[in-house]
Amino acid sequence: MSVNDVIKKSVVNSFTQYNVPKMAVALLAALLLGVVIYAVYRRFYTGVVYSRSFAVTLVGMSVLTCMVTLAISTNIVISLGMVGALSIVRYRTAVKDPMDLLYLFWAITTGITTGAGMYLLAIVAGVVMIAMLAVFYSHQAKGRVYIAVIHYLGDNVGDEIVRAFGRTRFFVKSKTMRGEKVEMAVEVFCDDKDMTFAERLRAIQGVDDVTLIQYNGEYHG
Repeated sequence: MSVNDVIKKSVVNSFTQYNVPKMAVALLAALLLGVVIYAVYRRFYTGVVYSRSFAVTLVGMSVLTCMVTLAISTNIVISLGMVGALSIVRYRTAVKDPMDLLYLFWAITTGITTGAGMYLLAIVAGVVMIAMLAVFYSHQAKGRVYIAVIHYLGDNVGDEIVRAFGRTRFFVKSKTMRGEKVEMAVEVFCDDKDMTFAERLRAIQGVDDVTLIQYNGEYHG
């Protein structure tokens, strides 16, 4: 059988091999699992600004990837055309959080597995992912990292600020001096319930203001 015969047979069969119930089940499974990924992303998100558009994109990514997998599995003509079309697409959106890549690949692989009819694999992988995120999130939730920006006057006040932190773990990251005015940036590790150090800092005479900013970076040096 020549290549032309294979292509002609694939084109003819493409109109007769559609299994509508199977496709509907695959797309519905991809949609439901995409909603689960959306809920997990919303639950375990630890960034500063939550992006609802990105969360919705995860659902759409699952469904569209499932559709592509179903189309590719139909016949060779569509698969070659799909590969050619996707090869010229360039995505320029920057991923700011590495964890977003995890959710993107989760959504893509969910769409592929549901499109291939491997529903059990998609469900098991989802359970493993949720369990993994829950375990790591439980350890991370025990404490948070803040950047405390303190403006004060006088060198002696700086010593009082250091003593005011008490047993709270902290690191002085920077100190900017403009005449008598000083700006100190301190990285603070504490629980959400243990914020008493902020009140002690405000009570120090010479401290103008204290700003706490939640920090989610990986650098703890």
